[in-house]
Amino acid sequence: MKIDFDKNNDGLVPAIIQDSETKNILMLGYMNEEAYQKTIDTKKVTFFSRTKQRLWTKGESSGNFLNLVDLKIDCDYDTFLIQVNPSGPTCHKGDDTCWAQENTQSYGFISTLEDTIRKRKENASSESSYVSSLFSKGINKIAQKVGEEAVETVIEAKDNNDDLFLNESADLLFHYLILLQAKGFQLNDIANVLKQRQK
Repeated sequence: MKIDFDKNNDGLVPAIIQDSETKNILMLGYMNEEAYQKTIDTKKVTFFSRTKQRLWTKGESSGNFLNLVDLKIDCDYDTFLIQVNPSGPTCHKGDDTCWAQENTQSYGFISTLEDTIRKRKENASSESSYVSSLFSKGINKIAQKVGEEAVETVIEAKDNNDDLFLNESADLLFHYLILLQAKGFQLNDIANVLKQRQK
């Protein structure tokens, strides 16, 4: 791997640390050639501390190591993207990230939709939305709706109208997310079950 350690005249290359599963950015550190080689050899991310002027392996005192999963260099050969499996909080202040954010899995718009469903569930008695009305009617009604949408999705899958199929699929996913929350779960719980099944 070609790495330009001399570009900044200090022998240091920025290292962006990313959780390999959640894809969240955890921290930024700096590596010299020795820190890079130690990271490769030990599979524990090691930096060069600019304040202490020495190598330091993240977690050497806290036990919260950054276990190396993958390491890439950018197109200019002067910045690392290091994917890790963190063994605890990354920030020295005890936070998951150095930006005081939780290191939780996000599914983009689907996570936003889940959050909206959660809020409607919490306010089911005071809101007049469709989702709130489903929660008010109870688990049996929600499960029934999932069944109806599943049947409609299967019917459209056997036809040639992609638009109808996609709309029924969206209805099925939407109602399934409601059912998950009615049972006290979220999509991430299902993802964890699938990960455990992975061989």
